[in-house]
Amino acid sequence: MGNFQTVLLPTTDLAASRELYTKLLGVPPVADSDYYVGFDVDGQQIGLVPGTTAVVPHLHVDDLEQAIALITEAGGSVVEDPKAVGGSRRVAVIQDPSGARFGLTHDA
Repeated sequence: MGNFQTVLLPTTDLAASRELYTKLLGVPPVADSDYYVGFDVDGQQIGLVPGTTAVVPHLHVDDLEQAIALITEAGGSVVEDPKAVGGSRRVAVIQDPSGARFGLTHDA
């Protein structure tokens, strides 16, 4: 179906987190705004998201609707409906039957 290649990290201080992860990862951000700072390290995407409280891994899929259907048929639920987040990228947030949340990401 896909693989986990994005991890979103919560932050209460985006500027300080940007500085730390730039030094830690050894690469500059590929996306840098007031609401999101993203890094790409050899295809692994790490995002800093202010105002959130949980680490959210994202599974990259070829077909977002098909993945949602498969997950809901298997007992999962949609927490956040699919939405566009920039360019041709769409994301949704899913919850498994035990309450663990993860994102689904599709790049058209």
